[in-house]
Amino acid sequence: MQDQTPRLEIRDIRRVFDGRVVVDGVSLRVMPGQVTCLLGPSGCGKSTTLRIIAGVDRQDEGTVLVDGQVISDVAHDTPPEGRSIGLMFQDFALFPHLSVAGNVGFGLKGSAGERGKRVKELLDRVNMSHMTDAYPHQLSGGEQQRVALARALAPRPQIMLMDEPFSGLDQRLKDDIRDATLEILKAEGTAVLLVTHEPDEAMRMADEIALMRDGKIVQSGAPYNIYNAPVDREAAAFFSDINVIHGEVHGALAKTAFGDFLVPGHCDGTPIDIVIRPQHLRIDFDRSGTGPNPTPQDGVPARGVVTRARFMGCESLVEFKMDYDGSVLKATVPSVFLPKPGTALWLMIRRDRCFVFAVKG
Repeated sequence: MQDQTPRLEIRDIRRVFDGRVVVDGVSLRVMPGQVTCLLGPSGCGKSTTLRIIAGVDRQDEGTVLVDGQVISDVAHDTPPEGRSIGLMFQDFALFPHLSVAGNVGFGLKGSAGERGKRVKELLDRVNMSHMTDAYPHQLSGGEQQRVALARALAPRPQIMLMDEPFSGLDQRLKDDIRDATLEILKAEGTAVLLVTHEPDEAMRMADEIALMRDGKIVQSGAPYNIYNAPVDREAAAFFSDINVIHGEVHGALAKTAFGDFLVPGHCDGTPIDIVIRPQHLRIDFDRSGTGPNPTPQDGVPARGVVTRARFMGCESLVEFKMDYDGSVLKATVPSVFLPKPGTALWLMIRRDRCFVFAVKG
């Protein structure tokens, strides 16, 4: 049977600075070869959690385990160099006075031949063997990132902690470097915990996402599940633009411009938000405003007036002011469709793509 012991586990980590709770009961598990992204806005406690795992900060409560063994709790703390954890940060932190080979080999143990073999192996893997004798100031940002990755992997850490390591790269280079980094980490069987505030990066790299807010993990799971079953309105909004349709529950129904929504499980009088992403709001070009309506289960078309239309490359973003209540909704449509402001159109929504949340008090 396959060993199910997590490579990295943290249990109920809590950290307080000057009376303010920065990390509040955070728990997560990362298996060997798994990439987990700790995702959230700036200031939510992601980097503090990473520093505690690395051993450069100390939790006030909770436990850090590697392969089931406690390496840090309130009574015991293994120093950073004894944790078999690699670190990568956004500034790369290369030694300016050492060559590429010198940076990768720094701190490696063993004979000169063994060290040289490991350095060569890693530089080959990151496609930097032709720059062995170059110095950091002679490298591009992408090249520096590759060297930083090779250096972090050189001592064969069981765990890699990555704090916004790609944020300094331009978008096209970032995608290439992220893919190459992920391939190498997977090949090494390293457990990876990546901190980022970019949902696209988390979706691209992670096997599992832990969404963090105000010091807590509010939702965790596979990217598909996090995106398609958000725990609340804020979680949905973190991954994309959203439209919010307000309503109130009466007899398990909420009245909207698109007909009555079935919202079971909410008491009468409960204000609710119906959340739908712009790509699931479609323009009904055949709707004339007359004739029989679809059933309430299918929804009904609603009329809106175009206020703005923008070309976004592979799609267009069209904003509407709705006749029903004056609210503004956004729809993304494929290709080039740029109706003039003032144009009246009918809209439909994908009810199976809507999320219903009670409004927080």
